Amino acid sequence: MTARIRARGRSGRDADSAADAPAGAALPTRGLRFLLARRRVLVRLTAWSVLETGQTFLIGYGPARALDEGFLRGRADVGLVWLAVTGLGVLLGAYGTARVYAAVAALVEPLRDRLVERVVTRGVRTGDASSLSGLTQQVEIARDTFAGLVMVSRSFVFTAAGALAGLFTLAPPLLLVVGPPLAVGMALFAATLRPLARRQETFLVADEALACDLGAVGPGLRDITATGAEAHIAAGTGERVEAELRAARALAHWGVLRVASLTIGGQLPIVLLLAAGPWLLSHGVTAGALVGALAYVTQSLLPALRNLIHGLGTSGSRLTVVLRRLAGPDAGTPRPPESRPGPSGTTADHCTPTPAVSLSSVTFAYGPASAPVVRDLDLTLPPGAHLAVVGPSGAGKSTLTALVAGLLAPSHGTIRVGGHPVPGPEAAAERVLIPQEAYVFSGTLAENLAYLRPDPVPVEELLAAAEAVGLTPLAERLGGLDARVDPATLSAGERQLVALTRAYLSYAPLALLDEATCHLDPGTEERAERAFAARPGGTLVVVAHRISSARRAGRVLVMDGRSTAYGGHEELMRSSALYRDLVGSWTPAPARRGSEPALALGDAYRVDAVAGPGLAGDGRHVVAHRPVGQVQAPGDLRDGGSLGREG
Repeated sequence: MTARIRARGRSGRDADSAADAPAGAALPTRGLRFLLARRRVLVRLTAWSVLETGQTFLIGYGPARALDEGFLRGRADVGLVWLAVTGLGVLLGAYGTARVYAAVAALVEPLRDRLVERVVTRGVRTGDASSLSGLTQQVEIARDTFAGLVMVSRSFVFTAAGALAGLFTLAPPLLLVVGPPLAVGMALFAATLRPLARRQETFLVADEALACDLGAVGPGLRDITATGAEAHIAAGTGERVEAELRAARALAHWGVLRVASLTIGGQLPIVLLLAAGPWLLSHGVTAGALVGALAYVTQSLLPALRNLIHGLGTSGSRLTVVLRRLAGPDAGTPRPPESRPGPSGTTADHCTPTPAVSLSSVTFAYGPASAPVVRDLDLTLPPGAHLAVVGPSGAGKSTLTALVAGLLAPSHGTIRVGGHPVPGPEAAAERVLIPQEAYVFSGTLAENLAYLRPDPVPVEELLAAAEAVGLTPLAERLGGLDARVDPATLSAGERQLVALTRAYLSYAPLALLDEATCHLDPGTEERAERAFAARPGGTLVVVAHRISSARRAGRVLVMDGRSTAYGGHEELMRSSALYRDLVGSWTPAPARRGSEPALALGDAYRVDAVAGPGLAGDGRHVVAHRPVGQVQAPGDLRDGGSLGREG
């Protein structure tokens, strides 16, 4: 299952563009669709490249024949003819190169147009400053870098093909000397591409964070000095400098491997040809063929390989970063400014905020022999996002929330919450998970509500949270905030309201609702979800119990165990057959009677995991967490022990 979302099964988007391909598709997938939609341009580009390849072939073959059949035999006229043929090949190659540039323009400009259209449509019309930056700078970076990558990649492929064909034509033993080191060098370079791209992105993010920090600190230097905050501000800025230094060092370490791949693939063949010269000459290779082989390596393969390694190794990772930002599902949309306070209360609102949630190539299976429940999932949510996750039972919805919460470790890939790696204490402090089985302990209602707060919570704040989530009627019935709570006397829905209010009061900006409202009536569920969505700086991910939750969300992730789809409600109604089926299976909830108290399971904490048999339903649920009435022994989600705190 893929999503950045990377959704293999998603349809209904314009496959004509890498930028407009499914938001769930991986960048390579979107790039492939973009290229396939321009097959005629690729055919034209290939044809002119073949003509250009003739120059590469003749640059070694012509001088070899000029020596062997001409100058070394005392036939200068034959040698001059072969050199003239080589010169003619260079002219034809130059003509082909000129036509190549026109074909590359026909391939690159549509990408730029699509990116501009995307940025304008989703950002500039709302006055978002980051989108203006994307339009004026990042789109041009993407266009120029993409054009450069097309040129160096195409040049290497056809140059290598022409040179290897020339070596084989001159003398097959020459391939035994040149081919293996070239293959090893290319394999080493290919192995560094992905790690290099990740470290390039890490470096760019660190550089932007430092620039953001300095942009806030610079204008307030006088205030910093006046308030004696030099040490505090210097420490924060120093951390960002150190972070960028670490990222630069990591990038440099991987850059060494690029140099090694160039040395092995491009320069080692020259040494081997010279060292193996006597052996080659004794096995039928002529002097002219040996000179031609050196010409192929020094004049064709080495420059082409150098351009490929430097172009693809640096510009390729740069293009990946820019395209992720421009073509991502939330790219160009207005985002809340980063709330890091600067001097004198200023904020660096011109800086792009750290994503609230980011998953990169995440894969998870419940056993070595099991099929992955989540496969190659890329997902980025900005602060303030509201995402609903829907799909049939077993599609991986609860698994996704457990992965983000750090309760499960991915088999592959990385997860970050608030910029911090998962699992980790920093990421755990940034999120709160509310599972379906709500935890309520014996004590006062105020103690239950303040459970996730390290400091005393004012009564006014407790009352405001209860009113926002919809707990006030229950609080009044129980006798107020100081009333003792007996979990056995509460219905499953009432326990969920207590748990939701507790999570609402926590400092964690990311709220993960894993069917945490499934026992509430639709009106109460809507009120609770809207309260979480309206939390200042808060981000909400809801495993949707009803399609109405998806309608309220800004974006929807559809999971079916094999593929994903991502978009708004109306967009998915057009593009996702599964989502249409889910919407069609939902019916408005009938009038419901009050739920009965939960079954007594005898838990030491008096926390009962399932509702009583009289709990009213709400029509046809879109997704089922488990069969109705199935009893699950209460246990802590983290370690299977006794119940502890949520999130």
